[in-house]
Amino acid sequence: MRWGVSRLASRLRAEQPGSGRALTRLAASILANLRHSGALAPSELAAIEGLQVQSLTRALNELEEQGRIRRSRSEVDARRQNIALTEAGRDALREHVRDGNAWLAEALRQTLSPAERGVLRIAAGLLEQVAGAEVAMEPRGGPPPVAGDAEGAAPAP
Repeated sequence: MRWGVSRLASRLRAEQPGSGRALTRLAASILANLRHSGALAPSELAAIEGLQVQSLTRALNELEEQGRIRRSRSEVDARRQNIALTEAGRDALREHVRDGNAWLAEALRQTLSPAERGVLRIAAGLLEQVAGAEVAMEPRGGPPPVAGDAEGAAPAP
């Protein structure tokens, strides 16, 4: 499943260049997150992207120069910066996605039967649920040690 999702995501990125200034994967993701969530702080965007705030700086600067985002100070906390999507950003994202959507619709029509497309619609909803799940993971080394066990000690025979 992971392989299929990854391959489809790669293909969609290749099929959605848009006709204006092409968006990078990161820029498109930033704009999409702002469209879905509203204004966010750089730290919130970084957490969503799994990056450090410093890693977003260049992309945010470019998007601001292109008029696709707007930065403003929070009215609640002057130290906090809010980043909001502009109408130009909405347009750029819409254009970016349009070609990928057209390719996907045609690929689904040519490749899958109507019944298979129905199954895929259901699966897409399930994948969205999984993507939004808050799952607690055990540490890589297995379950946490039991209270009283010496760290690194071999279990009693």
